[in-house]
Amino acid sequence: MRNAESFGLPQADVRDEQSCLSAWDNAAALTTTGLAGATVPGLFAEQVARSPSAPALTFLGTTLTYRELDQAADQLAWRLAGHGIGRGDVVALLLQRSAEAVIAVAAVLKTGAAYLPIDPALPDARITLMIDDAMPVAALTTTGLRPRLSGHQLPLIAVDDPTLRCSPSYPLDHPRPDDIAYIIYTSGTTGTPKGVAISHHNITQLLTAPTAFTPAAGQTLTHCHSYGFDVSVWEIWSALLHGARLLVVPETITGSPTELHRLLTTEHVNVVIQTPSAFSALLRAAEVPQHQPSPRLQLDAVIFGGEACPPALVDRCRTTGQLLINAYGPTETTIYTSMSASLRPGAGVVPIGSPVPGAALFVLDAGLRPVPVGVAGELYVAGAGVGYGYVRRGGLTASRFVACPFGAAAGTRMYRTGDVVRWGADGQLQFLGRADEQVKIRGYRIEPAEIEAVLTGHPRVAQAVVVAHTPALEPPPMTRLRSNCWPMWSSIGRRR
Repeated sequence: MRNAESFGLPQADVRDEQSCLSAWDNAAALTTTGLAGATVPGLFAEQVARSPSAPALTFLGTTLTYRELDQAADQLAWRLAGHGIGRGDVVALLLQRSAEAVIAVAAVLKTGAAYLPIDPALPDARITLMIDDAMPVAALTTTGLRPRLSGHQLPLIAVDDPTLRCSPSYPLDHPRPDDIAYIIYTSGTTGTPKGVAISHHNITQLLTAPTAFTPAAGQTLTHCHSYGFDVSVWEIWSALLHGARLLVVPETITGSPTELHRLLTTEHVNVVIQTPSAFSALLRAAEVPQHQPSPRLQLDAVIFGGEACPPALVDRCRTTGQLLINAYGPTETTIYTSMSASLRPGAGVVPIGSPVPGAALFVLDAGLRPVPVGVAGELYVAGAGVGYGYVRRGGLTASRFVACPFGAAAGTRMYRTGDVVRWGADGQLQFLGRADEQVKIRGYRIEPAEIEAVLTGHPRVAQAVVVAHTPALEPPPMTRLRSNCWPMWSSIGRRR
């Protein structure tokens, strides 16, 4: 059995999580208000016991109750356990968004293993890199996607195998709070992506704390994001740990704002988690004249994240009446580190909010000194959401996860985000940009240097520059990448 140390990761230090740093100008608090010592399977089991017959998950018109979802996950977990998979292992998931994929996520967590999400849209070279780096002991996929993994020496388990229904359906022992729950790969400046390891404790402390929005039993939330994007973790478990229904949106529908609008109204969705650009496209789809009047969305809450939220989008929601929240958080600090107060049309700059319970946010200058309100600095994050670090990247982990020098928090780690922010007079952070060249497109962190490294790896390319471009006249502004390549002189001569 492997633990965090076997991945070249430091053990979590939570000694000072009860410390309070509210005396600092940054108004950061390390008080822990989420459940201590909890795991995702443990909390899910409690919810199943509370509402076994309530609808838990809907996909393509079929709904599973909490009891049915739990039973299906237990059956797959036992199949994994039969392969010797347990605490400290990693299981790859090559799956499109579906009911089976959610069951697979739950099943892996029930075994105590961590899941490694692999988007089927990724090129083979990227998939190989992730598998070689994370070293999963098995992979869950479908019969149709199985050939994508045929070149890897991995036991492959098809989640659509009908014999899974013959497996036992009683629960396994729960994992420990400090066990790694998932490894998500993000873009890297050297051309090599890096895997971020997040524990059960990191997840549950966020999902059980009183944040700006907590789903309620009976509500319906959407699941629209890739499993390689950590917002999917919030989508799935904020619904399933609070008695809500999770509507899994097929890949074909998320790419069509018109179809997505139709599904949201048909399924009476209450809560959506969207990038600002995606939600803006959804609003435009509702405004397009149809042969029949389009029913209005009946949303209780919209949570923005993944990219900067333009004030114009908030202004467009002036008459809709739902709760609007802007959330922020790097993958390294577990989904959301801050959430805004309810956004108000006409307020101007859209803040990324104040710390969620259990988080500490510091705006520091180059000397790691806190800066006053209104002054720009780099954002550092401490607290219960800070993950283990990067898998097998000890040097990089040490450079990004640094010692926190502040008062009672001394000895804990804080994550250097690379984001430039400032505190507003209202106690909320305002995002100003990046300290490096990283950009976000549709919620995904992208290092232009990684793309440049791939381009210059071609034998006929001498140099390459990749820049982000946002057309000013496009509604809403959609950031795209542009590349300029300079050829090798020798290759020009050969072509002549």
